Amino acid sequence: MTSAVQPTIGIDFGTTNTVVAIADGDGPARLVRFPVGEKDIFAFRSALSFHSLAGPDGRPTERVIEAGPWAIEAYVEDPLETRFVQSFKTFAASAAFTETRILDKRYLFEDLLAAFLFKLRDHAGGQMSQLPPRVIVGRPVTFAGGNPDEALALRRYEAAFERLGFSDIRYAHEPVGAAFFFARQLKEDATVLVADFGGGTSDFSIVRFERHGSQLRSVPLARSGVGVAGDAFDYRIIDNVVSPELGKGSLYKAMSSRLPIPQRYYTAFARWDQLALLRASKDMRDIRALERTAVEPEKIARLIEVLDDNHGYALYRSVSGLKEALSSQESARFSFKAGSVEIEREVARTEFEDWIAPELKAIETAVDQALERSGLAPEGVDRVFLTGGSSFVPAVRDIFLRRFGAERIESGGEFESIASGLALIGHETDLDLWSERAARP
Repeated sequence: MTSAVQPTIGIDFGTTNTVVAIADGDGPARLVRFPVGEKDIFAFRSALSFHSLAGPDGRPTERVIEAGPWAIEAYVEDPLETRFVQSFKTFAASAAFTETRILDKRYLFEDLLAAFLFKLRDHAGGQMSQLPPRVIVGRPVTFAGGNPDEALALRRYEAAFERLGFSDIRYAHEPVGAAFFFARQLKEDATVLVADFGGGTSDFSIVRFERHGSQLRSVPLARSGVGVAGDAFDYRIIDNVVSPELGKGSLYKAMSSRLPIPQRYYTAFARWDQLALLRASKDMRDIRALERTAVEPEKIARLIEVLDDNHGYALYRSVSGLKEALSSQESARFSFKAGSVEIEREVARTEFEDWIAPELKAIETAVDQALERSGLAPEGVDRVFLTGGSSFVPAVRDIFLRRFGAERIESGGEFESIASGLALIGHETDLDLWSERAARP
């Protein structure tokens, strides 16, 4: 890899977290850190909050926007008066998503992303006060959604990043960024499979690295991806452990019949921030009425309290805690306590693996596609690098153990590898080999 005088920035804009790295020499890239209380963080939550300040007459006079952990704080403090948006990356490639209205203002996708990036830059302080012309932005191999339009997604990205003042905006596949991070550890030529597990997508890339003197040359061989990852795992836990305790699968009385509680009330639990929208919807009136006719009214009462008292974030934390515990234990106790609602249950790892079986199958298929496109058998891959939060899930790791064996598998830098690698790509001589520009309409 060659050195460049001009620094380059790598931005891993993720479904759950965003990480920024800066490369300005021959050494490793350095991460941008954000002061939060008494500590610094580098994983900046990909979330926005919009809060309206009212004047003396009660009418909105100012719109306060926050991002990252500050957005979560604002939402938790005043959920009914705050519009919270997270995981908005999942809409990037959706032609069906044209705009959203927040506090009587119209926002396109690029408006949301630009607002997020400006707040991220502000919280970085002096680290991002002087932005270089070049930025390498990570992009998934396969964008989330049923029929993703990747050209549309990149044009939306382009519009947002241009507002920050970048003039040389390029996009590189996220697992390729992770591959560049990992390649600095290589002592010999190797064909590397990188598996990147984010919140919304799982992406795979196979790259050949060869040393020529002091330089490390690289050739991309194949890539694949699938629009499922950690967020889907979280929802499976909620759907199987939490929702049944809130009335899912139970019945209510209607005349002389007993009918099932509508399933749509529980789909909002796929993302905790959506619960406040359910609280403000017309469905809430029907949910309150169900408590009077439900066969198990205590469960509907719990559902109402979770929605009324904004327990969504506490629920998200409990789910994350269980998933993390099951990565190292054969069973773990799920514990959710908020207000008068208490849900506890012992969950075996085998149960969790049964719940996420459809997602595991989709991931396994994508890995096989990458191998097929590269023309390699598993034996042709020298090293496997796993990165991202869900790489800790034993059932995910087992997909690679079965194909490649433990001796070829490595992990590390689970949250920093992509951004650091993207910044390093910005110093490559042949940028067109590793990155692309957004197509102009």
